[in-house]
Amino acid sequence: MKASDIRRGHVLIIDGQPCRVMDFQHRTPGNLRAFVQVRLRNLTSGNTFDTRLSATEFVEDARLDTKDMQVIYRDTNGVHVMDTGNYEQYTLDDEVVGDQGQWLESGMTFQAEWLNGRPIAILLPASAEVEVVETAPVMKTATKTASTKPATLSNGVTIQVPEFISEGERVRVNPREGVYLERAK
Repeated sequence: MKASDIRRGHVLIIDGQPCRVMDFQHRTPGNLRAFVQVRLRNLTSGNTFDTRLSATEFVEDARLDTKDMQVIYRDTNGVHVMDTGNYEQYTLDDEVVGDQGQWLESGMTFQAEWLNGRPIAILLPASAEVEVVETAPVMKTATKTASTKPATLSNGVTIQVPEFISEGERVRVNPREGVYLERAK
């Protein structure tokens, strides 16, 4: 692919290593040639670095496989998951799961990206239903547009919820961004 076609989230092969595009800027300075300034994260080592590519330069796009996975359980070795297509079981370590691991609960389904037969990243669903286990008491005058309060969820994550949410209620959240969406129906 041409460097001018690079977008956030793409996985490129740079110097033989898979790298995810974290950020990019396409620049066309006055009387000079256009270039693309790219911030990449090496998926093998985890290092982040910047590079500059000519806008007409070609870069190798990594071919990723996507598999649907289901969480079985979690222990000190990592998160144990099952491929929902062929029922094979794998263990994902903290490097692959990253910050999103706190949202993975038993029975949850998500997608994993694979490169050369090895998982490199996970993609959480757009919404998940979890229970509020600890929060401040409900205010009688609370409305939907009122202020928010912190609430600890059953998975240990703390997010901001509206004042009318009480302990024991189930709420729908966006695990990708860690934000409250609505009460679960």
